Amino acid sequence: MMELDTHPDTSVRARCVYQLRLFFIALQFFTRIPIPRWVGFDAKWLPHAARYFPAVGIVVSIVSVLVYILASLLWTQSIAVLLSMIAGIYLTGAFHEDGFADTCDGFGGGASAERVLDIMKDSRIGAYGAIGIGLLLALKWTTLSSLPASAILAALLIAHPFSRLTALSLMWRMNYAKTHGKAQPIAQQMSNGEFAIAIVITLLPMIAICLTGLLPWHGIAIGVLLALTAALWMARMFQRRIAGYTGDCLGAVQQVSEVVFYLGLLAGIAY
Repeated sequence: MMELDTHPDTSVRARCVYQLRLFFIALQFFTRIPIPRWVGFDAKWLPHAARYFPAVGIVVSIVSVLVYILASLLWTQSIAVLLSMIAGIYLTGAFHEDGFADTCDGFGGGASAERVLDIMKDSRIGAYGAIGIGLLLALKWTTLSSLPASAILAALLIAHPFSRLTALSLMWRMNYAKTHGKAQPIAQQMSNGEFAIAIVITLLPMIAICLTGLLPWHGIAIGVLLALTAALWMARMFQRRIAGYTGDCLGAVQQVSEVVFYLGLLAGIAY
């Protein structure tokens, strides 16, 4: 397992700038958002930038929340939720949704590990992928629309970074299943320290929302527990079927854990 990276310039300012660079590299990799020119690029930064995957989720959630707030001034809650979802999908280039669809196709139609990986490489979407992503997006829209208006905003701010943390847990504990792939540049096993940074980033909005009382703590707890259970089940399936994970698997875990968190939160609020 690799150690935490170091930077030649050990001053506090240089370390802060380096961490900021890693965040922007992660933002560039996982979204369409342009980054400042001064950030530059070094291939060695990519594996370490993954620690800021939850921070990217916070950015996506803030944009989704703003779109929801503006849309709700003009239209009904269900339309505002749908526009918010569209904004998030556009911002990420459907990166994670595409991974979920490919995973559905691969694991639904492949009998062997080789066949699963071959299907997932195919850019065309099959029946499993089309049905899977359609149902997942419908479930996400229905669940979010069923939450109280004030709870939707808080749910988005928690679910986006948290679901990305569950995806990172595969990188932390599992091996990459392919020699080449879209996630290969960042697919190095994370150190405990890097994963701890991701955890802290994820906990910040969660703790803030608990303290402000925007969501009941038991609702958050149920959502987190169910999402972790779903992520663990998927990780075990990936390990059994292809002896590791791929970039598509990361996207699938992110999408499933996000919607399952909403389901758990809704159950906690309702009862």
